[in-house]
Amino acid sequence: MSDNKSITQSMSVFERYLSLWVALCIVVGVVLGQLMPSVFEQLGAMEVAQVNLPVGLLIWVMIVPMLMKIDFSSLHQVKQHWRGIGVTLFINWLVKPFSMAFLGWLFIRHVFVNYLPAAQLDSYIAGLILLAAAPCTAMVFVWSRLTNGEPLFTLSQVALNDTIMIFAFAPIVGLLLGLSAITVPWDTLLISVILYIVIPIIIAQVLRQILLKKGEHAFAHAMEKMVTYSIVALLLTLVLLFAFQGKAIVEQPLIIAMLAVPILIQVLFNSGLAYWLNRAVGEKHNVACPSALIGASNFFELAVAAAISLFGFESGAALATVVGVLVEVPVMLLVVRWVNQSKNWYERTAD
Repeated sequence: MSDNKSITQSMSVFERYLSLWVALCIVVGVVLGQLMPSVFEQLGAMEVAQVNLPVGLLIWVMIVPMLMKIDFSSLHQVKQHWRGIGVTLFINWLVKPFSMAFLGWLFIRHVFVNYLPAAQLDSYIAGLILLAAAPCTAMVFVWSRLTNGEPLFTLSQVALNDTIMIFAFAPIVGLLLGLSAITVPWDTLLISVILYIVIPIIIAQVLRQILLKKGEHAFAHAMEKMVTYSIVALLLTLVLLFAFQGKAIVEQPLIIAMLAVPILIQVLFNSGLAYWLNRAVGEKHNVACPSALIGASNFFELAVAAAISLFGFESGAALATVVGVLVEVPVMLLVVRWVNQSKNWYERTAD
C-alpha cells in the first residue's frame, strides 16, 4: 500500500474530505442566502451583547468535543521534550501571528488591493490575524497520528498551547489589529475569549472527568457521538456564513482564491521553519513532526467564532477564517507527506 493511500485511510471520512464539505457548504449557503434572504436576516438579528445566539450555540457544540480531548494533567510531561516545546511556543506565539499579519498586509493591501472591495480590506486582514493567533487544538492529533508523532508530546503541547491561549489570544490579536491600523473592539474581544475559550474549556473538562469516571470505554463511546455533533455544527455554521456572504462571493468569486494565498504561504513557511528548528536543536523526528504541524494548522473553529463576534456574519473577517477551513486539509496533508518523506534527511547525522 502506498504512503498516500495509507495516510488517507488513517483519516475519517469527514477529515479526509473536509475541503469537499466546505465547498458544498459554500454552494448550499450561497443558494439558500439568495433564495431565502429574510430567513437569514432574522437569524442574523438574534443577538445578545453582539453575540449571535444560533451561531454561539453551534460554536459551543463544535468546540467542546474538541476540547474534551485535551488532558491538562499532561502538562507535567512538557519538560521531557523541552526543546520541541520551545520550538512550538516560539512558532505559535512569536512567529505565526506576526508572519500572518505581514502576509495579510502584503497581499491584501498591496498585491490584491485593486481586486478586493476596499471597504473590506481591514476586515480581511483581521480575519487572517484571528486565524493565525489560535493554535490548532483538535486536528493536530490527526496530523500527528499520520506522521507517527510522539503522542505524549502532542498531548502536552496542545494542553500547554490551550493554557497560554486563555491569556495570550486577546492581547496578541489586539496588538496586531492595532499595528494594522484596525480599531480594536476590546470589550467584544474579551467577551469572545470568555465565551469561546474559557467557558468551553471548563465545560469540556467537567464533562471529560464525568465520563472518565465511567471508564475509558464509556468516554470513547461518548466522544464518538459528540464528534459527530461537532461536525454537524461546523457544517451548519459554514452554511450560515456563506448564506450571508453569498452576494460578495457571487460578485467576486476570486476573493476566496486571493485570501487563500497568504494562508497557504503561512502554513508552508511556519511548518518548514518549525521542522528545521527542531532538527537544529536535536529533537527526534517523532517530536519534530507534531511540532511542525501544530505550528502550521489553526484552531479555525475559534477563529470563525471570534470573527463573527467581532465583525459580524457578513464581514470579510468571517470569510477569511472560513477560507482557512477550506484549505486546511489539502495543505496539511501536503505537509504530512513532506515530513514523512524527509525522515531520512532529518535523521542523517553530520557524519
